[in-house]
Order: sequence, then C-alpha cells, then structure tokens
Amino acid sequence: MKKIIKLCLSAFLLNLIACTTTPSTIPPTPAPVVNGIAKQANNSALTVYPVQKSDTLYSVAWRFGRDYKELAVLNHLTEPYDLHPSETLCLKAGCHRITHSESALKTKTSKAAQNPHASTASIKSAPLSVTEKPVHFNSRWQWPAMGPVIKRYSTEGNKGVDIAGRSGEEVLAAASGKVVYSGSGLRGYGRLIILKHNEEYLSAYAHNKTILVKEGQIVNMGQKIAEMGNTDAPRPELHFEIRKNGHSVNPLEYLPQR
Repeated sequence: MKKIIKLCLSAFLLNLIACTTTPSTIPPTPAPVVNGIAKQANNSALTVYPVQKSDTLYSVAWRFGRDYKELAVLNHLTEPYDLHPSETLCLKAGCHRITHSESALKTKTSKAAQNPHASTASIKSAPLSVTEKPVHFNSRWQWPAMGPVIKRYSTEGNKGVDIAGRSGEEVLAAASGKVVYSGSGLRGYGRLIILKHNEEYLSAYAHNKTILVKEGQIVNMGQKIAEMGNTDAPRPELHFEIRKNGHSVNPLEYLPQR
C-alpha cells in the first residue's frame, strides 16, 4: 500500500513540474500583422537600414512611415535618388551612411590587396541622363476599384481602405502620377505599386495579381495599372493608401462619395 502511495505521489510531482516548466522549443512570436500589413515593433529603434535589391527611396520611406524628402535630406541624396544594395540609409541623424562609392572602394581595395599586380585605374560611372514628363496632378482623386469597401481606415490599425473584388479585376490609378515603386519587397503588401503625385502626396496599391506598369513610368488618372489579386491577402482585394508628407491619411476624405 505504501509503495502504491509513493508511486502516485511521484507521478503527481512529475506532472506538476511538467506543467510549470516552459518548453525551450517554443518558436518566437512573429511581428504582428494588421490587415496583412506587418507591424515592425522595433522600427523606431533602427538607426541604419541596409538597402535591399528592389528598394527605392520611396519604398524605404513607406516601410518606416517616413517622408521621402526627409530621408533624402538626411542622406544627402538628390533626384533621381538612386539606391544600390551595397549601401545603407540613415534613418536618424548622426549615423554614418555607407555610400555606393565607399562600398565599391572597399571592394576594390580588398581585391587589390589580394592581387597587387592588378590595374589600379579608377572606375568612373557614366553620367545619368534623366528626362521626365511632367505629372499633371490637380488634387482630384477617383476610386481605384469599383468594389465595396470591406475595411475602413484606422489610425491604430488599417492605414488605408480595403476594396473587395474579383481576381483579375482592373486596378486604376486614383490620380495622375509617376511610378516610384513596383515590386513585392514590402512584407504584407504583396505585389505593390507606389505612385508619386507631387511633392506631398503618394498613393499605394497592394495585393495585386499582375503589375502592368514599371518604375519611372508616368500614368494618368483612371489608367489601368494592375489586376486585382490576393498576394499576401486572404481573398482578392485592393488595399489602397494615401500618404501626405509621409503620414497616412484617410482615403475616404479624398475619394468622391459614391
């Protein structure tokens, strides 16, 4: 009888220890996602951002909720704001930015050290010739898709409006502008297009199935720029945002009533 009691007591203690011990194999909790848009909790703590392959100044500013003009001044960049994966961008004052030329010099110095007999002739970049058509933005906006709004703007959550539709349905430019980003490098947005309308306003079109425009292209209000899809979204929909000087604004305050 005593033996049975001891066995029961031992089993009880082992059970208690198992319940109060935190397993070491629990995976870390990922960054929270609101409406498919990832919230990076440590964004405000970042000082330097390493440029990725598909980045533009506008997409980096969009990622961190910053005004692209502010980042341009902070990093001593001038139009057309060319970025290279070998460099970094300062997100706060006082950091040291690694430029493309510095990165190229380090690579060249490293190669020269490995091969001292190689030519040391300087490498000169060809000057860029940029010819742009003017963007005719008259502060008028139109709906980028015809479906119903299934989620509205929220200052704490959804930074735009979500418009329902069918896969392949046309996505239209809400205003005339220049394509300053076209790709899928921003987590939570899927295939994304960002348009620059003037020095103040940008707009974004997310979750596309197919992108029909290229970076640098000028588009007119009402022009078809993409086909609706569900990339990084649970269903076919368009996530549409407007930002003024880097800050999210409620698109319903700009779009005509319907």
